Amino acid sequence: MRIVIAEDSAVVRAGLAEILADRGHVVAAAVGDAEALRAAVDEHHPDVTVVDVRMPPGYTDEGLRAAIAIRRDHPGIGVLVFSQYIETRYAADLLGAASGGAAGVGYLLKDRVADVGEFIDALSRVAAGGTALDPLVVTQLLGASRRTDGLAELTGRERDVLALMTEGRSNSAIAAILVVSERAVEKHVSNIFSKLGLAPSDADHRRVLAVLRYLES
Repeated sequence: MRIVIAEDSAVVRAGLAEILADRGHVVAAAVGDAEALRAAVDEHHPDVTVVDVRMPPGYTDEGLRAAIAIRRDHPGIGVLVFSQYIETRYAADLLGAASGGAAGVGYLLKDRVADVGEFIDALSRVAAGGTALDPLVVTQLLGASRRTDGLAELTGRERDVLALMTEGRSNSAIAAILVVSERAVEKHVSNIFSKLGLAPSDADHRRVLAVLRYLES
């Protein structure tokens, strides 16, 4: 993967760059503010970016707003927000920006990533066009949601499956968590696509669209 990192802490920034380089990935740029992030993305066209939420000069939501702009201006580039904070309103905007075939998106909390392998796996999913969302982020987004369009027909089990899809889980992982067969999960996923009106197409693309419909609800 070709990666751009945006992290205001020099120590964390250097650590991420070293971890990724040690695993054979190319860190095209590692910057400390949102303006430099957008410039680096324009210059290097990475596969994916790793973006902190609170960055100079205001240390509020500069990084997240830059991530939204990147998804708008560079829809082929994946964006993984990696932060200590959940900014619900802008997080929903970030995920909503995926309409029109944008690349993968993720939102992980720094103190909840258990190990380096988990982080690399999530980053790889996002770079490949998938999702990687911390369950706590999902919970808060759902708590802040207001619309239920297209979801009322889902059964409780189908909503469970869709929630796990939102975390970036594969069908086999969902089957293990829910203690059901993978075939049962495949049936639930098919029903979800049908009830949400997602016409047959690339399976991964429909999976992302289903997740976004869920999070935008």
